[in-house]
Amino acid sequence: MREIADNDYPEAEKITLVMDNLNTHHPSSLYEAFAPEEAKRVWDRFEFVYTPKHGSWLNMAEIELNVLNGQCLNRRIDNLQEIIREVKAWQDARNQKDCKINWRFTTKDARIKLKRLYPSIED
Repeated sequence: MREIADNDYPEAEKITLVMDNLNTHHPSSLYEAFAPEEAKRVWDRFEFVYTPKHGSWLNMAEIELNVLNGQCLNRRIDNLQEIIREVKAWQDARNQKDCKINWRFTTKDARIKLKRLYPSIED
């Protein structure tokens, strides 16, 4: 984050960062890595937008990027123009198929698999 703030966007007043709710995405992580003054300085440069914990658009983007990697970029491509052409062809084919993400993890499944997270009236 310090590299993003200091090297990539040194002139920006605030940097909007979209991220998931991973436990490392909290101020305490910066305070573990840097002195308190430096951690606060870096943290204050950012505006954080957290995605929902379950089924967010960021999850869908990560899924699509994994599909792209597995179907298109899983080999050596030695120039940027070829990568751009390959990704465009993959994207066009994917969009033409109208591919969708099929969420199979229902609330009922969650109550079974994540039972420890759900309160029970019967206990």
